[in-house]
Amino acid sequence: MHVYYLGIGSNLGDRQANILAALQRLRKQATIAAVSAFYESQAAGGAQGPPYLNVAAAVYSELDAQSFERFSRDVEEAVGRARGSAKLAPRPIDIDLLFADGSLAQPDLTTRPYNSAPLAEIAPHLAVAPVDGSVRRRERSLHFDTDRQSEAPEVALGLNRAGVSRVRRVVHLEVDGRAQVYNGEFTMVADLAADRSGVHMSRFAEILEEATLDVLARDARPAPIERLVEAIAREIVRSQRAVCADVRLRADFGLERWTPVSGKRGEETYTLVGIAHADETGTRRVVGVEAEGMTACPCAQAMVREHALRELRDAGFSEADAARAIDALPVATHNQRGRGTILLGVNDPHADAIRAEDLVEIVENSMSSETYDLLKRPDEFFVVNKAHHNPRFVEDVVRGILARALDMYSDLGDETFVFASQVNEESIHKHDAFAEGFGLFGELRDELRTGSHAGAKTDLAAWLRTRPSSVLV
Repeated sequence: MHVYYLGIGSNLGDRQANILAALQRLRKQATIAAVSAFYESQAAGGAQGPPYLNVAAAVYSELDAQSFERFSRDVEEAVGRARGSAKLAPRPIDIDLLFADGSLAQPDLTTRPYNSAPLAEIAPHLAVAPVDGSVRRRERSLHFDTDRQSEAPEVALGLNRAGVSRVRRVVHLEVDGRAQVYNGEFTMVADLAADRSGVHMSRFAEILEEATLDVLARDARPAPIERLVEAIAREIVRSQRAVCADVRLRADFGLERWTPVSGKRGEETYTLVGIAHADETGTRRVVGVEAEGMTACPCAQAMVREHALRELRDAGFSEADAARAIDALPVATHNQRGRGTILLGVNDPHADAIRAEDLVEIVENSMSSETYDLLKRPDEFFVVNKAHHNPRFVEDVVRGILARALDMYSDLGDETFVFASQVNEESIHKHDAFAEGFGLFGELRDELRTGSHAGAKTDLAAWLRTRPSSVLV
């Protein structure tokens, strides 16, 4: 294991965010041991552009010095530095190797104040140049004694949920074994005791960063969505001194799809969902997807079929011939665009068995037909024909999602939780149709085996061990 001391600087864009992004990416091949405060200075040594923000970092890595420098260049490029840019040009990120295993790596850079000042903070024994007034140490944040949120409120009533919603972040997640970047939207809430005026809303954004860094520190790869929301919920309980906390993350992701007849490749968009609850007893989480498709209404189709049979008989067709003609053709009905959801709650030993692509197929296959962004004329016929030969009520879709989940994950135990919902945007009504179902695998299996209604089943709030008002579906 090698010990490296780095100088990391930025003078373009969001300088602090660029440095934090570089530190996150360095964690793929290194362990971050120490990071200095931020130091600001004018561009020096012939460099151009606005002032620089710099930090020093101590890291451990199994890479030798040459390999680590190559890795650092890759990190610079990933954060946004253009390869081949002029040596002294402004840049969003700059990573310099200052010391390698106690030896000077670049003496000319180590003596410069913008590197020596932060280096003196974390490794005073390595500082080789005095710090002058050209470098200014920046406080990470302003500090105030006032903490209105922790004071007693005028009305001493506790609240079940207080927090933030629609917090958008770019997140690095692992989906089905592939690490990718997604646009995510968080909702984070905590309970609020009767003796506290409010939660610290700004802390939620800090918790996002800290939890992400914590997950990255433990794993070389990005985390699955359910582990990230679990870490954030746990940190909210700790930092906000809350009895419990709930976190939801929604992130759009793409899957490669081929149109059913013309064979055109495309990428369809789905939504990944992770929900976690944390309290003093521990954490619980669910993971799932939302997917779109279409349904054909069975009721209207039955009426159209009945009317068509009557018309054929009136036109002189026999009963048998009329029925045979109707059976050979798709019968008209009205359609709906549907959006289905499945959430699964499993214990850690089985978490890796849940794949987003499998969940998408469960939802799509429960509707009358899947849908596509790109459709040529033969594909349009295929989708419409398939849907009209496979009419489904909104209730049928939810039952199909539950049944397919039981079949696909038949090896999972009775304590596994499943939630299913479907919303259909009606085409001839001005309302939407909605249905949902949920329960433990054991409860659903008993109902299928006995053929009798199981009564009250375990809902999402009960499985997460939270209150119904705190469920963030």
